[in-house]
Amino acid sequence: MNDLFAAEREFSPLADRMRPRKLDQVFGQSHLLGPGKPLRQAIEANKLHSMIFWGPPGTGKTTIARLIAEYSDARFITLSAVLAGVKDIREAIEQARQFQGLTVLFIDEVHRFNKAQQDAFLPYVEDGTILFVGATTENPSFELNNALLSRTRTYVLKPISSADIESVIKRALTDQESGLGKLGLGIDPAALEILAQVADGDARRALTYLEIVSDLVEGQEIGAELVTEIAQQGPRRFDKGGDLFYEQISALHKSVRGSDPDAALYWFCRMVDGGCDPVYIARRMVRMAVEDIGIADPRGLELCLNGWQTYERLGSPEGELALAQGIVYLACAAKSNAVYKAYGQAMTDARNSGSLEVPLHLRNAPTRFMEQQGYGDGYRYAHDEADGFAAGETYLPDALTGRVYYQPVERGLEIKIAEKLERLRARNREAK
Repeated sequence: MNDLFAAEREFSPLADRMRPRKLDQVFGQSHLLGPGKPLRQAIEANKLHSMIFWGPPGTGKTTIARLIAEYSDARFITLSAVLAGVKDIREAIEQARQFQGLTVLFIDEVHRFNKAQQDAFLPYVEDGTILFVGATTENPSFELNNALLSRTRTYVLKPISSADIESVIKRALTDQESGLGKLGLGIDPAALEILAQVADGDARRALTYLEIVSDLVEGQEIGAELVTEIAQQGPRRFDKGGDLFYEQISALHKSVRGSDPDAALYWFCRMVDGGCDPVYIARRMVRMAVEDIGIADPRGLELCLNGWQTYERLGSPEGELALAQGIVYLACAAKSNAVYKAYGQAMTDARNSGSLEVPLHLRNAPTRFMEQQGYGDGYRYAHDEADGFAAGETYLPDALTGRVYYQPVERGLEIKIAEKLERLRARNREAK
């Protein structure tokens, strides 16, 4: 095989020097590259197809693309969608045409290309000019054209486990050729564990931290204190506006709905730790209060609004604590989506039933002409009735009489509301 890594290995950062050079050296993606798995079989049998790699940073997308080129003795051309344009795509295609063998065209961050740029690849994928390999951290279903997706197969890469990250670190410390083996460094087990954890599933991040630590270590063993100092502010995977952002807010909302305060508080902290604007979370909390708590516990909405206002007045960290208080309260509160459902049903009727007239007895009659037309005739002023309720009176348009939208649940305050509504409806039935 051609060695695509040799020219850049000597002076490259450790993370580049330690790129796997064989399929067996790729950690964390055994579901794709383990013995007998379809992608591994395709690579080893040289029966390749265009593909998309979707996964978090540092999970091996670029490495696997380069290994595909190595195993198939193909020419490897790489473009970054962050920097490249249609002109660069045309130049790459021309290079592929001039090459006698297979060309692997690797597009990093392919989701950054617009529709026209993505469409530019289609004819050359179809006629075999290139073997197209795209890498993305975003969900291809949302970010890539259906035409491109239909001509490729998507493979999902997983975050690398802490155990596999530890193996990557140990390999780098002992590798005499490309790693740090010549330094003869050891690593304290506690330091190894910390380094694997702060890597957060990203092998490249782990090796970057390791290289920094190796330059600063005094003596022959890397200690936990030094690793903690270097990596104490390591960012978690969050990517505001990306898939992980929406996955986490979904997990937070569902934890509240599922009455699990511990999970709800964890996802809240994950988002804050990842850099999410707490005001965004506050807005979502208000949505949770009205959608999932509702009238079963109206205090939930009040507490959320208070937490939002507290954050805006005090900032961090006091304001975040107020939001956390609201999160825990919502998770523990009685749940009801009765108003949420009733609103949806009523809106459907409002949209689909046409411009139904307001019944005459519900119309005001501020002029003599309107009185003559019967406006307000027969209207019963509820405050003049027993218990402030006009039994038998109707308020919906005639075509919708009898429609019931709001059906309280048997939880929280809605238990009492349901009892009251049933008493009033019984009086309506008796009055007919």
